[in-house]
Amino acid sequence: MKRNITLLFAIALGCIAFSCKKETTQNAEAVPVTQAKTYKELEKANWLLGEWGSVSEEGELTERWKKENDSVYKGESYFVINSKDTVFAEKADLVEANGKLTYIVTVPGQNNEQPVGFEMTAATDAQIVFENPAHDYPNKIVYNKISADSIMAEIFGTKNGKPATEQFPLQRR
Repeated sequence: MKRNITLLFAIALGCIAFSCKKETTQNAEAVPVTQAKTYKELEKANWLLGEWGSVSEEGELTERWKKENDSVYKGESYFVINSKDTVFAEKADLVEANGKLTYIVTVPGQNNEQPVGFEMTAATDAQIVFENPAHDYPNKIVYNKISADSIMAEIFGTKNGKPATEQFPLQRR
């Protein structure tokens, strides 16, 4: 009799263990899988990725954009004269945070070496507009996609008390 009770106890314990294990497996399967976060605003600027440039009598302008991670594109722009002297350079980041895309630029010798942010105010498949009304020049930066291999970068603002605009046609390299 003692042997039968021990056997029944062992079977009951095995059933409990098996049923607990099965329940744990079911619970683990019921936990929702977290989806990767998407950065829809930054994706609107995908067409900027790559190297762009133009050559004129004044020199050579180069602009590069690369994907740093899911929420940041890193950019740099520089102007070279006589094939060796860099007369202008800047670093820029396109950063999406909290559903907003910001163009953050740092230019040596300007703004006390501090980055300046421009928030995206409009975007289509062929144009992205960034603005910072508090900044003097530029206070608006626009990228226009002309074709898959051609863009026009434009800056707007006030220089010496007068409205000013500069255009930079760029070809994919």
